[in-house]
Amino acid sequence: MKTNSVMRGIAYEKIAAKKHHSTHVGGPGKEDYRRGVIKGEVKATAAKLTKPAIQKIIREKGVTEFVSESGFTKPALAYCNRYRPEVKLIHGCKVVKPRTKHGGA
Repeated sequence: MKTNSVMRGIAYEKIAAKKHHSTHVGGPGKEDYRRGVIKGEVKATAAKLTKPAIQKIIREKGVTEFVSESGFTKPALAYCNRYRPEVKLIHGCKVVKPRTKHGGA
């Protein structure tokens, strides 16, 4: 069962990388895909991506783009809107929060 969930996550990462015209990187401690200087992280979990999880991934990997299969919590969206204008949040195929240069909307 665990092997299937791991393989499902890796397959979703590869599909998301292809959809965003980027190269799949993967591996422990690395971003899931890279497109030029943009690093992306893909989450294929049933739970929404939380603010502490986003903070940890940004701090450890320097990611500026998140793709989540299940979405993001309201505190995570508020945090990215206020303190991380350079981060882009994508839920499935829909851009929930676009990347902005100066913050704000």
